[in-house]
Amino acid sequence: MFEIGNSLREARHRQHLELSEVEQATKIRSRYLKALEEEAFDALPAQTYVKGFLRTYADYLGLDGQLYVDEYNSRYSAGEEPREPVVARRTSGVSSPHRRFERRGVLFALAGIGILFALFIAAFKFGGHDNTGSQIPNLGPSTPKAHTKKTTTTHKAVVAPARPAKFRLFVVSTSGNCWMEVRNYSVNGRTLYAGTLQLHQSQRFVARRLWIDFGSPGNVNASVNGQAVTIPGGGRTVTVQVTRKGIFPAPKTG
Repeated sequence: MFEIGNSLREARHRQHLELSEVEQATKIRSRYLKALEEEAFDALPAQTYVKGFLRTYADYLGLDGQLYVDEYNSRYSAGEEPREPVVARRTSGVSSPHRRFERRGVLFALAGIGILFALFIAAFKFGGHDNTGSQIPNLGPSTPKAHTKKTTTTHKAVVAPARPAKFRLFVVSTSGNCWMEVRNYSVNGRTLYAGTLQLHQSQRFVARRLWIDFGSPGNVNASVNGQAVTIPGGGRTVTVQVTRKGIFPAPKTG
């Protein structure tokens, strides 16, 4: 259990951010951000807004947004009252003529079934036997057929290799501009983002593996699944590979 508002405020102060700067980056009004830091959740329109704003604000600061939502749910979110199931009421006054029609329909159906059953018995009794005792033609020899042996083929199940789990990468510019090019999975993967992060701007990605070129990695902070990570290299330009386990130098291609 932790203090939601104080931890948000301390994370913002550590990054030397003003509420107006956070508002511009997250599109959340400053008064709502201040209400989150003071845990004045009644000042926000509804619980849905509180949870969405908490997640966005925490992710922007490099924290685990889901952890803050869970903490809010455990302390403030009131459970919804169970709704009574809607049961269609049966009409009490069914007209007697309608009931008579239903009974007549059941009687007619039963009579039809009885007639069909009697016709079936008569056809079987008089048409299935020959009074002369001769065999019914086209039936073939009466010797039993040899049982054919069935072959059972066993198919081995093909197990597909497990795909790596997805992760959330959050990158925010805290000290200056940083050029980035993000590709999905490998150096030859589809480009997800290419551009320059301006000061206090952020980007969020959900993937199984990422290949990223950073122009000025020292100007940004990054987190994987809400856990802060350090971008290796520290030079002007660095190429990294990101998985759910963290950020690592990318293998050389050639």
